[in-house]
Amino acid sequence: MSETNWPELESQLYLRTFKRVPVTLVRGRGVRVWDDKGTEYLDMVGGWAVDTLGHCHPVLVEAIERQARTLIHTSNQFYTVPQLELAEILIQNSCMDRVFFGNSGAEATEGAVKLARRYGRVHLNGAYEVITVGNSFHGRTLAMTAATAQPKFQEPYLPMPLGFVNVEWDDVEAIKAGTSDKTCAVMLEPIQGEAGVRIPHESYLREVREWCDEKGILLILDEIQTGVARTGTLFAYEQYGVEPDIMALAKGLASGVPIGAVLAKESASAFSPGDHGGTFGGNPLACAAGYAVMKYVVENDLAAHVKQAGAHFLKQLDEVVADFPLAKETRGRGLLIALELHEDIAPDVVLRCLQHGLLINGVKPNTLRFMPPLITSNDEIDEAIDILRTVLSSY
Repeated sequence: MSETNWPELESQLYLRTFKRVPVTLVRGRGVRVWDDKGTEYLDMVGGWAVDTLGHCHPVLVEAIERQARTLIHTSNQFYTVPQLELAEILIQNSCMDRVFFGNSGAEATEGAVKLARRYGRVHLNGAYEVITVGNSFHGRTLAMTAATAQPKFQEPYLPMPLGFVNVEWDDVEAIKAGTSDKTCAVMLEPIQGEAGVRIPHESYLREVREWCDEKGILLILDEIQTGVARTGTLFAYEQYGVEPDIMALAKGLASGVPIGAVLAKESASAFSPGDHGGTFGGNPLACAAGYAVMKYVVENDLAAHVKQAGAHFLKQLDEVVADFPLAKETRGRGLLIALELHEDIAPDVVLRCLQHGLLINGVKPNTLRFMPPLITSNDEIDEAIDILRTVLSSY
């Protein structure tokens, strides 16, 4: 494999949609991966907050192998056991009552918006608008690009689909001003991951919840990046003392196997048979993987480990900020963490870390993001910090 020029082959075959880091990964185990030349890397990217149990965790591998030998796919015309097992563990461990499975985060937020619009049609005199907030990120479909309140994502595809009102982030008054008799829901990320791990003021979600209750509209929480113990509780909403009406999950739900989920309170479950569906969503293979991951996360209280490891990671990064004038501030909850720099050198820092065997993410020109597997140990965090210190010392 090492004799093939994979980047050159990719440039000939693949649509130009990704700006890739110059490494071809071929194998992984735990919190480490190896490239096609045999070089080892410590992985603090975790598949963009996807690899909950790390790479090739035996619990996940065994579940996939067992299900692949048993039943890979039917259709949603029939009942299947893995789908119901995953649904049950999610409902038992959340504030929600019902679930629908798709294949991705974008499908999950699309499904959440469809459900909110259906609710608006049934209960709110046809209200259909969803309020979203600045620098949010809800997916790459055309509708979710309209929901994502970032002009740079929207401008190449104008005109945007109707039905989304983009207002300022972390500003309850802006949400109130954007609400009308056409509004059926407000959709937020508890913590904005793609915006650079931005955390709202402590009472924000509670105040939004109170406003939604006052107006009789739904609160949708996009927990695609924050869910499944990523922030130190099983779901981030638990840290804010609120409960959503609808919640979107994906990323870490099956630790790398593609899956998405829309969860809803019974009061918001406005779908009727035929209102929503999908060919691959909820198939036995993906659901068996998701069930294995969720069972491991719950039974081993992985959220508690994440809370401790995240506190350790932030403490180490705070010391980096104290020691390096180039470093500005840290932000994060659990193992979703950002280090903001005073200069727009994040892409270069990513490449220099790569040369030292560390994978990190430049989420913004001046911001590094760390979202490692949730099984990451303090020793592995310290190893990553040592490499980061070496790199920052080179500036």
